[in-house]
Amino acid sequence: MTEQVAAGRAEQGPRPSGAAVEPPAPNYSKRQVIEILAGLMLAMLTSMLTTSIVGTALPTIIGDLGGQDKLSWVASATLLTMTASTPLWGKLSDIWGRKLLFQTALVIFIASSVAAGFAQDMTWLIAARFVQGIGAGGLATLPQVILGDVVEPRERGRYSGFLGAVFGVSTVAGPLLGGFLVDSPLGWRWCFFITVPVAVAAFITIQRLLHLPARPRGGAKVDWWGATCIVGAASAVMLVLSLGGKEFAWNSVPTYLFVAAAIVLTALAVAAERRASDPILPPRLFRNRTFLVASAASAAVGMAMFGVMIYFPQYLQIVKGMSPTASGLMTLPMVLGMLAASISSGMLVSRTGKWKAYPVAGMVLVVAGYLVLSRLEVDSGLGMVGFGVMLIGLGLGLSMQILILATQNALARADMAAATSAVSFFRNLGGAVGVAAFGAVMTNRLHSELERMAEEAARRAEQAAAAGQQAPAVPDVSESALGSPEAIHSLPAAAQDAVVTAFNNSMHTVFQLGVPIAVVGFVLVLFFKQVPLRSGR
Repeated sequence: MTEQVAAGRAEQGPRPSGAAVEPPAPNYSKRQVIEILAGLMLAMLTSMLTTSIVGTALPTIIGDLGGQDKLSWVASATLLTMTASTPLWGKLSDIWGRKLLFQTALVIFIASSVAAGFAQDMTWLIAARFVQGIGAGGLATLPQVILGDVVEPRERGRYSGFLGAVFGVSTVAGPLLGGFLVDSPLGWRWCFFITVPVAVAAFITIQRLLHLPARPRGGAKVDWWGATCIVGAASAVMLVLSLGGKEFAWNSVPTYLFVAAAIVLTALAVAAERRASDPILPPRLFRNRTFLVASAASAAVGMAMFGVMIYFPQYLQIVKGMSPTASGLMTLPMVLGMLAASISSGMLVSRTGKWKAYPVAGMVLVVAGYLVLSRLEVDSGLGMVGFGVMLIGLGLGLSMQILILATQNALARADMAAATSAVSFFRNLGGAVGVAAFGAVMTNRLHSELERMAEEAARRAEQAAAAGQQAPAVPDVSESALGSPEAIHSLPAAAQDAVVTAFNNSMHTVFQLGVPIAVVGFVLVLFFKQVPLRSGR
């Protein structure tokens, strides 16, 4: 055991030169930690809700504000700036202090949420959503970093599991809450106002309870050029992933321009970070085995997680004929699995100090869950459906927070914030890649299925004409199949069955793609080196 701990400390290395000087670690009672954790959970809840709550409200928002051509930007704007800003928050908090940066993120989030709620047109709303994403990026990342300051690694697991649980709850609560608010007298504007009192409560809680030692600057300077290149590269990638196949074709000039910009800016970012005295993403992080594995595995986890979260409700609404509310409730097995696995694994890790088995087992469960979903048919029972997503939820719960915890444990305290932000960034980026990949696969398979249906209909019409019979009336299902679930279920019975079958076959392909992604995640976490969690900070 002593040798393993020593190996872990050796992997951390000495405190980096040029970095902001680390203040002494604070000491809090268990009650104080729980109270601080409550404030962090409230902040993380607001950031996660803002990305999921607007989906069910979009049709109503478009009806009030117009701007159908700008629909995709309402959701994409926040996700873009949230992901692109994630790498910055951790490092900036090293220089200017955790509490100041955390409260700055809260103020940005509160102000932009109020602005979004009062939006009078789509341009106003989209601009507010862009700013909202910046604040949400800090609120999604800094709670993990602050928890790392407040609690030593050995005890951190029992608390970090609750942050992971918040993520799971918000993904389901967002769409359900959005639907409720839209249908209530409050209206869609409260999809943005509702998070304001929660964020204010988080601000007050942290102001009252979080008292971290002052952080001496130690000569550290903000790497503005590196930050600009990193944000630019991430933004270019997010733009092509969010808008490709929607606003412009994948095989088009805009796609090539965004990809070229991402490559050039990434190269500039690498060069800038190598020269900077205190870089945003220190190159030394990428020489740490645990950080590399955790970052790559987080990308795989993000792909697997966001893929099922986006496309599973579509399966329920189109193939199973469920309402949006009912489809949201059917994701509860996944959320409950995430809650149980995240909290219990965190407590067990704190008790034993050993963590590698959890992401390994987690990725096995994600593989199993996707295998179950890939075998679903139109007439599959809801028990099988719920079992599949529950397995995925359990697997994600065992993996997500442990990847952060392992990273923080493996690095020097001076690098903890930058590394935590980076792992979160790769998870979000992986999620964006996953949504785009799953969407492209589904669209291609669906078009293929619809073309086959059209060919079969034409063949039957020819056979009827050759036999001197009246050709059966075949509705045009191509547009209906790509429209709303209501449009699909209003088709004549024969056409409806055909379209539902086409969607089911397309979902097979989507869920089948999740299997190799999860397998890659499983292989990656096998490369972790088991280093017991430290008892000191």
